[in-house]
Amino acid sequence: MKKIISLAVLTAVLSGCTDLSTTDTSSMNGYGADGFGEETLVTTDESLNNTYLLAPAPKYYVGTAYKVEDVQYIPVEDLTYNQTGIAGIIPAELNGTKTSNGEVFDMNQMVATSKTLPLPTIARVTNLDNGQSVVVRVNNRGPFVNTRIMDLSPAAAQKIGMNGQTKVQVQVMAQESTAVKNATLGATAPAPAQPVAQPMQTVETTTVVTTTQAPGTVVTTTAPAATSGEYSVQIAAFYAQDSADSLASRMSKYGNAVVVQEGDMYKVRIVNLDATQARSVIDALRNNEGMAPGLLRNGRWINADSI
Repeated sequence: MKKIISLAVLTAVLSGCTDLSTTDTSSMNGYGADGFGEETLVTTDESLNNTYLLAPAPKYYVGTAYKVEDVQYIPVEDLTYNQTGIAGIIPAELNGTKTSNGEVFDMNQMVATSKTLPLPTIARVTNLDNGQSVVVRVNNRGPFVNTRIMDLSPAAAQKIGMNGQTKVQVQVMAQESTAVKNATLGATAPAPAQPVAQPMQTVETTTVVTTTQAPGTVVTTTAPAATSGEYSVQIAAFYAQDSADSLASRMSKYGNAVVVQEGDMYKVRIVNLDATQARSVIDALRNNEGMAPGLLRNGRWINADSI
């Protein structure tokens, strides 16, 4: 029975290797669908290969919004991504197939899938059951099921002691992700230093903030870097301000949506929230928008599920 299921999975994936940015994946019955895509781990002993992790890809792929089972996902560039959720294991039968950014899936390399991160992105994945971590190259879309945020190659899963679905923490590595992006795009200049989120405790430093006053109305102001609320929920981060402004306008229904510029990035946040409000906003964004929001308390990143 497992053999039949595996062949069905592979056939569905090979026939569906189209641009997912314009595809409603709710009808997909291949990799990642409920009842499929959970591979029993075959033990391997592959070491981390930094040359492979940071190699240029055939293309740098972000994509546009798409749906999985009527839940919308919006791929974005977010160097501050730090989320927890359930991860699975990519089926070994997919070894050698093309990924969404044109690479070839190698089950013996430290690679992974993501619904929203740019491809390729470098991330650290930690098994929250045992504390073991692995650095992976995210080079494919998926998993196409809403119960998991990421799937790992069998080699990467083995490295952190995964034998099936496991709760993990996924943290984007900003410097490495920028380096692999530049390599893919052919950039020759050194990767710029990436901004590090700092506690917003001083009122002497100002930040340009784009504040949504009402749906469809965006006003740019200069405001103190500190905010009066204890919690902020980060929705996304962009290099393009117009993309951030557009999303902030749409997200204003969930609270005080602002665009905070940090370095060369524009970060969309719902600010001035207490713990109850922050929990409500996070749940709403996950359930209604299919997003994976981050959480800050007094300007410091904390686990989004800690409140």
